[in-house]
Amino acid sequence: MAARRMSSLLSSSYAPALLRSLDRVSGRGISRFTTAAALEEPIIPPVKVEYTKLLINGQFVDAASGKTFPTLDPRTGQLIANVAEGDIEDVNRAVSAARKAFDEGPWPRMTAYERSRILLRFADLVEQHADEITALEVWDNGKPYEQAAGDEIPLFIRLFRYYAGWADKIHGLTIQADGPYHVQTLHEPIGVAGQIIPWNFPLLMYAWKVGPALACGNTIVLKTAEQTPLSALYVSKLFHEAGLPPGVLNIVSGYGPSAGAALASHMDVDKLAFTGSTETGKIVLGLAAKSNLKPVTLELGGKSPFIVCEDANVDEAVDLAHNALFYNQGQCCCAGSRTYVHEHVYDEFLEKAKARAFQRVVGDPFKKGVEQGPQVDSDQFEKILKYIRSGVDNGATLETGGERFGSKGYYIQPTVFSNVQDDMLIAKDEIFGPVQSILKFKGIKEVIRRSNDTQFGLAAGVFTQNLDTANTLSRALKAGTVWINCFDVFDAAIPFGGYKMSGHGREKGVYSLSNYLQVKAVVTHLKNPAWL
Repeated sequence: MAARRMSSLLSSSYAPALLRSLDRVSGRGISRFTTAAALEEPIIPPVKVEYTKLLINGQFVDAASGKTFPTLDPRTGQLIANVAEGDIEDVNRAVSAARKAFDEGPWPRMTAYERSRILLRFADLVEQHADEITALEVWDNGKPYEQAAGDEIPLFIRLFRYYAGWADKIHGLTIQADGPYHVQTLHEPIGVAGQIIPWNFPLLMYAWKVGPALACGNTIVLKTAEQTPLSALYVSKLFHEAGLPPGVLNIVSGYGPSAGAALASHMDVDKLAFTGSTETGKIVLGLAAKSNLKPVTLELGGKSPFIVCEDANVDEAVDLAHNALFYNQGQCCCAGSRTYVHEHVYDEFLEKAKARAFQRVVGDPFKKGVEQGPQVDSDQFEKILKYIRSGVDNGATLETGGERFGSKGYYIQPTVFSNVQDDMLIAKDEIFGPVQSILKFKGIKEVIRRSNDTQFGLAAGVFTQNLDTANTLSRALKAGTVWINCFDVFDAAIPFGGYKMSGHGREKGVYSLSNYLQVKAVVTHLKNPAWL
């Protein structure tokens, strides 16, 4: 698969059907963020919520407590549905089902080719139901429909087809030893994998974790984010239609301090994978260590530098930097949230970046042409506005935006700050919102030092026409991914993960398989071998 830019829109063959059905309402008009009027009445999503219970041992069941929690429409703050609220008892039930499926069930015992075929059938079913899945993701999360349909659902499908291809290519080695021994290594499934995913890319994070775990022959208990539980339940039902045995994939919806903590500290979970904030990652790692010392993969926060060098084409750099920050309402762990611009092109870049942000189309994510929807919930909304106020109070120049958009829902104006200093909170903390901080630098050594002066190390972007500059920066920047003259390229085969406090391990690509495998050495004594 050619590298997929996350900013490419409507590249799929199946998205246009629903988009055509939305054309009837697209004529209502689209507001840029400077419009003072309140947003219009939200479009009614063309999908029905069917699955709101926990998925345990192949069946949708109520929580043991009978409790539910609301999942809300970020466009309005109103109820979409009440979802079963999993707790410790439900996690125990799900882990028991996963353990039995691993120890006694057919999944790890069927041929890898058979597992591959189930993954491929699942990908085909997702493709057939892409319109409904996209609509659920947009409704629950607030991301633009065109983004979800053109970028995320196709990549979700590609990821599962990619891991289906790996299922029958996992093998160990034959090793030459000093002596009369036959030595081989076995790559064995690790067992029951606990997985906790975030709300910003619910389906993609599902694919990043479920795909490699299943390809390796493991069973899973996955906890969804409480803000966005709906799409994972829908696609997991399709997995069982594809032939996945009961108990192999279990979905628990619930809150972090209850369901998440129970999963992280469970003594019968063999492996844990978590994507979320660095602060929560520390808690998860501690719970895993205090229980059965289970290995943990962490994909955590970031404060990625986007470096615009002196020789850059400013127009192209402005557009790339804009997408690097504002994509998905700025709710990306790897967002290019520190835009470092060389002093010789700083003024030109700033004026054009401000103009581009001013032109950004904000509105109902179901409406055609909208680039930015609402933030995911009220907590995130208030957090972002607090950081904007901090930037103003600390002396940064608010060039555009900075306020709520409309009168309801969690919309925020695309915001640009100039004259940002490295010690300001907006330059140090992960804001996770549509706030671009533009900083000035003089030379390469300086920008390397400043870019690396952070607790994070998830990603970085470099925009230059000079190959030597690109090579120097790509090797000097302490980050798990460095994009040169591009950003947010998330191909299924490209590994992703962080340095420092941005996490442990890698997701996607061949590197992710090692997260879900144990390596066993088998040594057999040879009697009178013909050769060694």
